Amino acid sequence: MSRDALPADTLLAELVSIVGERYVVTAAPDTAAFLTDHRGRYTGEALAVVKPASTAEVSGVVKACAAAGVAIVPQGGNTGLCGAATPVGPRPSIVLRLDRMNRIRAVSAAEETITVEAGCILADIQAAAARDGLLFPLSLGAEGSCQIGGNIATNAGGIAVLRYGNMRQLVLGLEVVLADGTVLGGLRRLRKDNSGYDLKQLFVGAEGTLGIVTAATLKLFPAIRSRSIAMMQIAGVADALTLFAQARKTFGERISSFEIIGSSYMDFVLKYVTGTVMPFAQPAPWYLLLEVGDSRPDAPLAADMEAFLGEIFEAGLVSDAVIGSSLAQEEAIWKLRHGVTGEFKLAGKTMSHDTSVPVAEQPAFVERVEAAVLAAYPDANVMMVGHIGDGNIHVVVLFPHERFATADAFEAASDDVDVIIDDIAMDLGGSITAEHGVGYTYRKRLARTKNPDELMLMRGIKQMLDPNGLMNPGKIFLPAEPA
Repeated sequence: MSRDALPADTLLAELVSIVGERYVVTAAPDTAAFLTDHRGRYTGEALAVVKPASTAEVSGVVKACAAAGVAIVPQGGNTGLCGAATPVGPRPSIVLRLDRMNRIRAVSAAEETITVEAGCILADIQAAAARDGLLFPLSLGAEGSCQIGGNIATNAGGIAVLRYGNMRQLVLGLEVVLADGTVLGGLRRLRKDNSGYDLKQLFVGAEGTLGIVTAATLKLFPAIRSRSIAMMQIAGVADALTLFAQARKTFGERISSFEIIGSSYMDFVLKYVTGTVMPFAQPAPWYLLLEVGDSRPDAPLAADMEAFLGEIFEAGLVSDAVIGSSLAQEEAIWKLRHGVTGEFKLAGKTMSHDTSVPVAEQPAFVERVEAAVLAAYPDANVMMVGHIGDGNIHVVVLFPHERFATADAFEAASDDVDVIIDDIAMDLGGSITAEHGVGYTYRKRLARTKNPDELMLMRGIKQMLDPNGLMNPGKIFLPAEPA
């Protein structure tokens, strides 16, 4: 659109005409919650928070903003961990909230698909699938408030990646509004489609920098009707890999989750998370959480789990184990892994990492990172937790609140810790982010570690689809690069 840039008041009036006065929010008290990220690390500014109710309205908003030269920051549940949904970019912007676009458009039991709008809460999609006897398997700590558009934009992972894949593997089709307001209608329900480039994958994990996801067609699976959950105590990560191989021989594709928890992380959870209880008489260096599930209600998973635990006890691979014998016990076990939300902020200053390495390299990664971080910062509390089956280890480095005199001192130390961890990850063939995305937080780390040819191609795609840099500027790329 080649109109002259519109003044802010004119733009706001046009946005009101598109979505209604009630849904263009400008008063400071009403916009505050949408201008700060989930962790409270970043706070930005916006001309307005705009809440469209349809794809047509999103398209109209994008066209109006393009004409005005105003950027658009898409925001779902604002539960992301890298500041991708916060308006901290270099130019005037609006925050585009998709809460009102929360309709489930269709569920097909025959095709095992569900078509939903981007503002649907993840837990609501899970419930809609369950009503038809099916499963939408994406599951993560924020599922009660995160929105599927954000899950797609960040290529969310969660606790069931091992069995079902991450968000990228769960998307069949996308409806996307491009930077000029064009609606790319790609809500295909096809399991096989080899007709040229798979364009939808450009937008999965792009964090709103290439366009705005407004709806998606997703894969569903048979519901899990029987399951068994166990937690084990082990000596080290190398033993976890041995147990993983053994579990795959025993349970095969029925393994849903294979999670590892370090002792310092477990100690933190038990201290700060209300309602958690240590299920063992004595602590251990590491803990494993194994969940298996079957679509048959009569699958003998409890007996299989007992037999598996007997074998690994006899082999000396675990020192103790518990099996969840009721729903309450199963939830209590999972709470030890998944119960942390805002507690890190209460406990101190945290530096959180979302690293992945090849599965076989996890023992080396864990050992080297802990040693290197503590050598540089002996007063740090290095906590680790992650998905042992897919190589994604979350490293959280915690300091007391008073450790850093200024915000700049904290940021400098955080950069230093990033380099320590990233150098080890790169040496082992890993990645700086497995499921959280890049957003605003990881831009410097991406620029430092990404293959230059890949980074150049990414910038080229950004320039082609968003030549004026209006789609979530300041995210993924550093300011010197196309934003």
